[in-house]
Amino acid sequence: MSWPDIAIRTVDNSGKVSGSKIRVVIGCENMTYAVDKTYFQELVDQDPQAVCGRIPDCRYEPADRCYVLPVWNQACRIRPNEQEIACAGDGSPEPHALFYFFIIYYLLRATQTDVSGQWISEKDMPGGAAFFRGPHKIPDRLMSRRFGNNIDEFRERCRRLRGTSLDMGDAAFRFEITPDIPVAVVYWAGDEEFPAEAKVLYDQSLSGRFPLDVIFSMAVEVCIRVAEGGTI
Repeated sequence: MSWPDIAIRTVDNSGKVSGSKIRVVIGCENMTYAVDKTYFQELVDQDPQAVCGRIPDCRYEPADRCYVLPVWNQACRIRPNEQEIACAGDGSPEPHALFYFFIIYYLLRATQTDVSGQWISEKDMPGGAAFFRGPHKIPDRLMSRRFGNNIDEFRERCRRLRGTSLDMGDAAFRFEITPDIPVAVVYWAGDEEFPAEAKVLYDQSLSGRFPLDVIFSMAVEVCIRVAEGGTI
């Protein structure tokens, strides 16, 4: 199977555009991921009014044939005719390529869903215990490796990402990935017996809503962005 070149761009706060057309194929151990052009074609074939009607805060700009979607403090512009996704906003670095897969899939499949307020782990989701292991293990070790026992530095990083403090672990923060998909990152400092640990939690309303590989794609970006970089 061959994959197309997809245009991925980032725009800084001054409006400067960087990036170019790249082939979105990312290796994670022995797994390979890509954004298939059929997702963009499917979006071309959909009614923009219907798409925006089922997704909170999504809008369509007819002159630019562009969807504008708020995703984690950034305005992401999706141009399906050009097979292009561009994100701009809070000065964060370019998202991991898997996150673009999450964005296009969310735009295609999301429906308005009430947030439950109940946190679960990825392994509480149907099929999650079998899926989220090996090459699909959530790379939360990036965060514990980055911050170690420095809880204050973890808190500061999460505040810069506009996280909302939660009363869990030694420190925890909630992030709005989309208006209807919150996630939490919980952090525990290490001691003589156990090393520092970080964990991503998900609102229960996400369970069964998307395929597990889509949730994995989102979680990878959470770990990388909170850890201020790193490779999985």
